[in-house]
Amino acid sequence: MAKDDNGGKELAAADSSHGGPDVPVGTAVVTRDAIANPGFPPHDLRVTDVDPKAERRAERTVYTLFYVSVVGSVFAIAAYMAFPINPEDPGSVRENNLFIGLGLSLALLALGIGIVHWGKALMSNHEVIDERHPVRGSEETRARAVEIFEIANEESGFGRRTLIRNSLFAALIAFPLPAVVLFRGLGPDTDPIELLSQTMWKKGTRLAMDPSGTPIRAVDVTLGSAFHVIPEGLQDLEHGKLEEKAKAAVLLMRLKPEDLNELPERKDWSYDGIVAYSKICTHVGCPVALYEQQTHHLLCPCHQSQFDVSNHCEVIFGPAKRPLPQLPIAVDAEGYLIAQSDFTEPVGPSFWERS
Repeated sequence: MAKDDNGGKELAAADSSHGGPDVPVGTAVVTRDAIANPGFPPHDLRVTDVDPKAERRAERTVYTLFYVSVVGSVFAIAAYMAFPINPEDPGSVRENNLFIGLGLSLALLALGIGIVHWGKALMSNHEVIDERHPVRGSEETRARAVEIFEIANEESGFGRRTLIRNSLFAALIAFPLPAVVLFRGLGPDTDPIELLSQTMWKKGTRLAMDPSGTPIRAVDVTLGSAFHVIPEGLQDLEHGKLEEKAKAAVLLMRLKPEDLNELPERKDWSYDGIVAYSKICTHVGCPVALYEQQTHHLLCPCHQSQFDVSNHCEVIFGPAKRPLPQLPIAVDAEGYLIAQSDFTEPVGPSFWERS
């Protein structure tokens, strides 16, 4: 027991074995049985560490798996060409998906197993402690990092085991190739420029209601109304109906003739205040489906581009860069609205091949 300099208070010092309710408040407990650092467990050598034959066998296994991955990637490309999809034969879709899937599965599985086997059988498996620092290291530390990379290269054998390295490069290069080929299959068989430049509209085609396909009479289009329009006959298409509708969809509106500010070359493109414009936004192709009859504005709900119908659908707000293409219309002998021709410019977003 000891007294402090003031002589008014006693302090007790006891270790953990003497702690308890009898120890006064303020006692410092010193732990004498702290757990010692056990260190790393003994390192167990693998078969490939002690047997050169096993090491060479593991190396052959790894690069064989990488070459099998190359074969799988090439097989997927060959399957894409050998088993094309025929729209008339649903079974061709199953064959195409089956064999392409088998090739891609083989490529990815062999590549993954090869990498795992390389790491488990051939790379160094000693346990180490990697100290992390919150700030940029010194030049000595950075030099040491380069040295560690060189040691890792030596221990993994990446620079020394040329067969494994080269086969890995071959597998990694070959694996994305099926995706490149498959992505090309998503595109049209014909020239995309021609497809985007032409729609179903032609001279004499009647304007019909979407989706019923009922032809529209001019007298049925009232002031302030807006009709979602498709070409007559679109519903009768057996193939490509959605593709054609995506290009030919039109919005039909009627304004007071005196409210229309028409370009001189488009004076005969409307009929008694009735105008028709492409429904496909010139920004990224969203449907422009919201019409405000008081202001005569069209709104694209995707990115808020606004077009002024009274002024040849010019852009008044938003990211769109050009007006909506106008469809020239007229009325036939029976009073139905008809197209005078196709659009005179490509519909939808701009693309780099446009003139």
